[in-house]
Amino acid sequence: MTQLEKPSEHPQQETFSDFSPAAGGAEKWIIISLVALFGIIATAVLVLLYIVPYYGFSRISVYLPLIMGGITVLAVAVLLGSLGLMVAVFALGRDVLFSRRLRSVAIRLLLPILIGVGRLAGFRREQVQHAFVAVNNELVLAQCRSGKPPKSILLLMPHCLQDKDCQVKITHQVDNCKRCGKCCIKDLLGLAEKYGAHIAVATGGTIARRIVIDTRPDLIIAVACERDLTSGIQDTTPLPVYGIFNQRPFGPCLNTRVAIDRVESVLSQVLQRS
Repeated sequence: MTQLEKPSEHPQQETFSDFSPAAGGAEKWIIISLVALFGIIATAVLVLLYIVPYYGFSRISVYLPLIMGGITVLAVAVLLGSLGLMVAVFALGRDVLFSRRLRSVAIRLLLPILIGVGRLAGFRREQVQHAFVAVNNELVLAQCRSGKPPKSILLLMPHCLQDKDCQVKITHQVDNCKRCGKCCIKDLLGLAEKYGAHIAVATGGTIARRIVIDTRPDLIIAVACERDLTSGIQDTTPLPVYGIFNQRPFGPCLNTRVAIDRVESVLSQVLQRS
């Protein structure tokens, strides 16, 4: 066995929250802290934008300060209410009123903001990305728990899970896999068959988007690195995507791994099987 093929004694482990609402506390608290900090900053900015021109408004009309004050109060209430609603969903582990629409808005707008706020607070970009995916996963599971199980599930895997020396092309037809067991594709195929899910392997974002369009799943369980996973979740919203970070004992994009029991646990959760 070559040095490259020998797993590292200390492989790079993925960091993720579990799929139960009580787990993944560290990542939840990162998001809660950043959301609270963002709420305070945004509220202060909105109030400041009202106070500074207040006296100028009164010169135009005696009613204009009241009108602008009402708009400011409404904006602050919507902002804080939305942030509070999101926190409530992943704290309770179930959908609440308007939370499905909120998830789409949060995914599109919140990550760039939280990365900026996180840098101000001293968090690394990767920490915020992990926390963002953990909270997204909680929102996805809350949606699954509160409604009917998804009829079609897509297991979307990166091509780097395949053994680097394998000559079989599986990116367009994963069933070409010979199931030799040198990589985890064999086990993922077994899970897809067991749970009636569709499985596909993508070489990049463009191929992944085409697979999603062609299969039109109700839910995606995606495995990828931080950059690809966060961007993929944003690209596919409002379609729910449960994200799992890959493990990279040999570095990026080479013989990566995924915890098979984690994938199966998520499948069992979203399909509401005991």
